[in-house]
Amino acid sequence: MVQTRRNFLNFLSRSEQRDAYWLHVNRTAMACRFEVTLPASNDSGVGTATSALDEVDRLEAQLSVFRESSEVSHVNAHASENPVKISQALLDLLVQCKALSAATGGAFDITSGPLTRCWGFLRRVGRVPSGEEIEAARASVGSEHLRLDLGETTIQFAKPGLEINLGSIGKGYALDQAGELLSDKLPGALFNAGASSLRAIGAGERGDGWVVGLRHPRSKFRRLGVLRLKDCALSTSGNEEQFFDQDGRRFSHIIDPRNGWPSEHVTSVSVVARTAALSDALATAFFVGGRDLAEAYCSTHEDVFVVMLESGAQQPITFGKSSGCDGLRDF
Repeated sequence: MVQTRRNFLNFLSRSEQRDAYWLHVNRTAMACRFEVTLPASNDSGVGTATSALDEVDRLEAQLSVFRESSEVSHVNAHASENPVKISQALLDLLVQCKALSAATGGAFDITSGPLTRCWGFLRRVGRVPSGEEIEAARASVGSEHLRLDLGETTIQFAKPGLEINLGSIGKGYALDQAGELLSDKLPGALFNAGASSLRAIGAGERGDGWVVGLRHPRSKFRRLGVLRLKDCALSTSGNEEQFFDQDGRRFSHIIDPRNGWPSEHVTSVSVVARTAALSDALATAFFVGGRDLAEAYCSTHEDVFVVMLESGAQQPITFGKSSGCDGLRDF
């Protein structure tokens, strides 16, 4: 079901604050609300937006581990026994995931599902597992054990208990794939997946960028700052929504695949990149790897901009630069 509504959107920049009407077309998918935001004058874009949301539904049916009929579930059920034939699109995505795992030193890893399950986050009932449980789960983790045959278009698991879960890149990937339908037919739009990822199509109504506020992770009524985005993507990872507290210690749902424990050094990290799949994956990796990983990655990779709030810090730090964003501004 598609919902269409007209909302009153308040631009965030104090120096340019003004009110404008916008058209929002949205649908629930991948456990969040995907929404296309258009200028109210572009009523003809509703059909295009609806087609983009249809594509998100198709991708969820293909990629979700919560659907037994999905292509990913089929892989998880059979790839430990024999090579499994997969679609070219899924193969291409898995190749990207393996490359990102290597580039981040394993901080991003689509095989970390056993750890998420071990800590109770898969069912959203957090618990602290024993050291033995963590080590047993870690034994079934590692993207290096994914055997991808580019010629035969197959995947096989080289280690027992291995599984793939694309939750840390799937929303961004869906924004990219469905967003192509929007960019082909619309001069501009904002396309977001919940509060965690969005893709800016075009440069906004006035051509100087879409104005997007970064919510402060410790308060819904504060912001870290404002970004102006042009033809790029933004993703945020944080520990303010999915976590549990035990003995005065907060445990986030984002698990470090390298040691099996929830990351504790970062409160939130936002990444601007060329694609939403990349920004989505890197936001997770930098939340796990912290300042050192973000700084090292940005020093060797172009067109990536990072805004990070470390645990206990009052002000964010930034790394890198992006052609689609001119940096973090006060609001």
